[in-house]
Amino acid sequence: MADETASGVNGPLAVRYNAMPASSHSGRHRAEAVIPAAELTWRFSRSAGPGGQGVNTTDSRAELSFDLLATTALPQWLKSRAAQALAGRLVNGVLTVTSSEQRSQLQNREAARERLARVLAEALAPPPAPRREKKTPAGVTRRRLENKTRRGQTKQLRRRVDDY
Repeated sequence: MADETASGVNGPLAVRYNAMPASSHSGRHRAEAVIPAAELTWRFSRSAGPGGQGVNTTDSRAELSFDLLATTALPQWLKSRAAQALAGRLVNGVLTVTSSEQRSQLQNREAARERLARVLAEALAPPPAPRREKKTPAGVTRRRLENKTRRGQTKQLRRRVDDY
């Protein structure tokens, strides 16, 4: 196999995420969390995807697992935020991503690392700022009520005189 460390598939995983909500007036602040390679678990299996004659003989499907709840790379408050955001994807606190789109195991490993980094970045980002409801201007309310009154008078004038 080619030198895997050159492409970074065996090294630590850097996850870059927004540290402040997008609606913050102070601008976008980026933060980075580094997950050690020892906390990433790889599994390989035969892929159902492309591969020609080699599809039944090579273990090109890559599965990358990360134990979110047991990690020491993230502070507790970030772990709880990510666990809440990924509640539907976690199995016993472990987040797993797979890749089998490519013929080569190395390319699938790189794709799985990118996918895991993207999923974690979305989960670590803070929730958007709550929407502040604004008061409806008095003129808008007044015009709406005047139009309703006018419409009601129009309909009343269309009735037969016997209906009064």
